Amino acid sequence: MDIKDMHKEVDDWIGGFEEGYWHPLSMLAQMTEEVGELAREVNHSYGQKPKKSAELEGNIALELADILFVVLCFANSLGIDLETAFKMMMEKYRQRDSERWTPRKNSNKPDAE
Repeated sequence: MDIKDMHKEVDDWIGGFEEGYWHPLSMLAQMTEEVGELAREVNHSYGQKPKKSAELEGNIALELADILFVVLCFANSLGIDLETAFKMMMEKYRQRDSERWTPRKNSNKPDAE
């Protein structure tokens, strides 16, 4: 599924409810909650805070997907095409950070377009 399909699937789903998209500040709060849930799962899986025996097993992939859902809602509500925004962001990083880190030697990855 590409990003345009994701935009549409989220928009179709949200469009099925009278309430529609939340206000931007509410979506930012929701995104913050979801990032906190991701942080908790990462801390349990890779950090020094093990889960309590009564806590259910979490899923980092689903927490990331929850964040993606909120990002898509946010973008849709503001009329932002994330594919275009992503391309602009990558160009910014390529320009700004091209000499910040050490390039891999013998990299098999193709050059960026």
